[in-house]
Amino acid sequence: MVLRAPASKRSPEKAEERLLVEAAQKDPTRFADLYEINFERVYAFIAWRVADRDAAEDLTSEVFHKALANLRRFEWRGAPFAAWLLRIAANAIADKAQRGKKELAVDDPPEIAEDASVLADLEEVERLARLFRLVEQLPEDQRRVIAMRFAEEKSIHEIAERLGRTEGAVKQLQFRGLQTLRAKIEDAKPQRAQSHTKRMTKPVDKDA
Repeated sequence: MVLRAPASKRSPEKAEERLLVEAAQKDPTRFADLYEINFERVYAFIAWRVADRDAAEDLTSEVFHKALANLRRFEWRGAPFAAWLLRIAANAIADKAQRGKKELAVDDPPEIAEDASVLADLEEVERLARLFRLVEQLPEDQRRVIAMRFAEEKSIHEIAERLGRTEGAVKQLQFRGLQTLRAKIEDAKPQRAQSHTKRMTKPVDKDA
């Protein structure tokens, strides 16, 4: 299942978020608000740990289905609602890897706890979500190359074959995409996020 991220919404304050959660618990149709606010966080959390884009999209969909199905059991304890979603996501990644139905390149998903450390986890996810938003803003050809090169970890040769382009053309698209990303990141000035984009934005000359 291919998902498209909805338009970004600002992060709600705790009081507002609690009202949104309580409203969705009473009326499941209101879950759409929580979905729109948290989609990019959940997708970024999963996509940075699961190299296969289709698998990341499927897992993101699975997380929100599980969240909706279990929403009435959610208890407000002060931690952001996103922390609960990320625990579901971490479990979904682990379950998918264990089932072994599709080989995944998975970084060990951390245990998301409802304590002070969750704030650091969410800050990390926010940085990744901003990066993914910037990638989604690239021209289509550049976006596809960047996604396949760095999220799916495909070689230049593999990308060229899939897109029906020459390897030289793919390298040019990668170069232009990375240049655009650097400029957008510099304009946005998310200083700490830059440390997490070095792997993505550093020049890559090798084909393998």
